[in-house]
Amino acid sequence: MTSTMSLADVIRQPPSGRPRAVVLDFHDYAQTVFLKGRIVPWGEAMAYSNFLGQAQGVLKSDALLLPLDRFYAELLAGGPELRTAMAAKSRTGFALRTLLADADATKRVVEFATTFVKTQRSPVVLQVASPFRWLSATDTLVGRVAELDADDADNASMYVADLMRGFAALPLAGILLDDRMPVGTDPGVAVGLDSYSPIANVTEHYGWTLALRREDGVSVSASSAVGVPILAGHWSGEASASPALPPGDFLMGEIPADAVPETVMSRVSQLGG
Repeated sequence: MTSTMSLADVIRQPPSGRPRAVVLDFHDYAQTVFLKGRIVPWGEAMAYSNFLGQAQGVLKSDALLLPLDRFYAELLAGGPELRTAMAAKSRTGFALRTLLADADATKRVVEFATTFVKTQRSPVVLQVASPFRWLSATDTLVGRVAELDADDADNASMYVADLMRGFAALPLAGILLDDRMPVGTDPGVAVGLDSYSPIANVTEHYGWTLALRREDGVSVSASSAVGVPILAGHWSGEASASPALPPGDFLMGEIPADAVPETVMSRVSQLGG
């Protein structure tokens, strides 16, 4: 069963013993190395838990990310019925609201997360798209293109907050809102954590840490702690090299899918602990 440490606790006192907490996003790398490029077993929660847990046992991130944004993408790719329902009305936010109100989808997501959390020993952080990014992506999926603003993001956060309540029984470390946009996409307005008060209220109630992930770092709600990105180049080059790490309260990095395992393990050891 996973630890009840919050992400804020992890940042203050890394479980690995590192001088600074390190949160690694290694999903694509793990698929390449641990699954040997095979399809990720999204439909088998225990097999998925074993897969990502095996990678965590080797890479030792101070908190383990469960990418529910990827799980939702798999749900939407699995059949047209839900996408058709999402496209039934053209108003802003209808697609996202329909997706997150779908009882079957929610049941599958909660069951998947429950199995995962109960089989891990590391603090688990659920990663979902930020309400602004999720709103933009679902509207685009159903063919609606419109200029969005902070008010739209605030409305969308209410739908996401309702989803979060479904995880009330789980000892989560936190919720990470991924605000990174696809390469080449105009992010439009900048929406900060202060626009997501409905989600902040839920996470505070359950004792989870809320954080926002962007290309240039991670901000943490109700905290001055700032996470800085480990650049992709950290995971390449000669295994024996010791690249400089950026200053910050904690580190967050995504290991590229094509990184060389020998170099990755050398770089992980250089992170401390």
